[in-house]
Amino acid sequence: MTTTDVKGPESSGDEQANEAVGGAAGAAPVAAQDVLVEDEDRGEAGRTVRAELEDEGIALPGSPASGEDSHATRANRVRSFEVADFSRPTSKDEEWRFTPLRVLSPLFEDLPTEDLEGDPAVAYEVGVPEGAPEASTLAPGQSPRGTALVPEDIVSAVASARTEQALHLRAPRGAELSDPFRVAITGRGAERRGNAHVVLETEESSVATFVLDHTGSARFAENVEMIVGDNSQMTVISLQNWDDDALHISAHHSRLGRDARLKHIVVTLGGRAVRINAIGEFSAPGSELEKLGLYFSDEGQFLEHRIFVDHAAPKCTSNSAYKGALQGKGARSVWVGDVLIRKEAEGTSTYELNRNLVLTEGARADSVPNLEIETGEIEGAGHAAATGRFDDEQLFYLRARGIPELEARRLVVRGFFAELIQQIDVPEIREALTDSIEAELQRSMN
Repeated sequence: MTTTDVKGPESSGDEQANEAVGGAAGAAPVAAQDVLVEDEDRGEAGRTVRAELEDEGIALPGSPASGEDSHATRANRVRSFEVADFSRPTSKDEEWRFTPLRVLSPLFEDLPTEDLEGDPAVAYEVGVPEGAPEASTLAPGQSPRGTALVPEDIVSAVASARTEQALHLRAPRGAELSDPFRVAITGRGAERRGNAHVVLETEESSVATFVLDHTGSARFAENVEMIVGDNSQMTVISLQNWDDDALHISAHHSRLGRDARLKHIVVTLGGRAVRINAIGEFSAPGSELEKLGLYFSDEGQFLEHRIFVDHAAPKCTSNSAYKGALQGKGARSVWVGDVLIRKEAEGTSTYELNRNLVLTEGARADSVPNLEIETGEIEGAGHAAATGRFDDEQLFYLRARGIPELEARRLVVRGFFAELIQQIDVPEIREALTDSIEAELQRSMN
């Protein structure tokens, strides 16, 4: 199996390198926009797909957008803690044009968490490693809450306003914590509303890993705020293992200090509809940000991942790589990658990659990479996106060596995800994730 390494900016603008990215591990290099054009050309079938998506309140690429933000720079987006400063999203808003608004509409309501006596809507179990202070809470306006995350949409604003006490987990200055912080977040009912704000912090020169594991079912609006101190190293792993009827919208916002390092990993396998907006902001020179994502969408499931990297300081590096697989009628995924390189961010190096593997008919993936560059004094900037089906030549190669077709298909998918899974530093999560993907493949390929 051929693997192409495009982690650095050296392949920026290189069509052959980008084609190789799409072709590796069985994904044919078909651009997401080309797939949409093909649907239009299929006549009645294409019009049926368009009608179904529009019925969900999803605007397709090429459709007119009319929100205030449709032509605005990403840097000028409204940020406020006041719920009244935001309106309910519509499919004409660029930020929401792919999202099934009717499905997720319960999360646009300004509602409190629906706790009952002795029965919380969402239960939390927190594990703190040896050498770290006990978990604490932060009220609105209590530092460091709100120093990195300021809401950019109505769901985030509601989650902030409706969370009276945010969970605060902290690695103290100079500490190197070998075991991770663990937060098990369990929804107690598909019809019950939950709101949350979590603050994760690594103080100067500390090293820590944080694991957020979402299970059960709920209507869950969540903020995750990451404060990465000078010369510190933070790893955050967010697992979405929801039941099939859960609704989840989450804003992850990180702010990196001087010479800081952040590895941010998102794994989404469960939930009826999940939308995660991951924002990374450089506040001082010399920092590095790595964003990794893995998702597997089944029949009737919608998974959306958005990333925004704000290069607001010089000599910083960011790399993003998201991979997804889809199977079943109505399986949908959306990936949107935004990178802004501001005028003062000289010496920036950035690259973003998204690849999608469509396993069955009736599934659909949209992939939209964006770069906004305000200075020419950069080290490199580029992106690659590919959406495709199994590579027939790879299947033929494996079958010619005596491997049955179903097992050959599983091998291709395992290889597709293997590179990302190996970058997860917690062994039991790697093993659990491998088992979960195997279960998905058993369901689709038997």
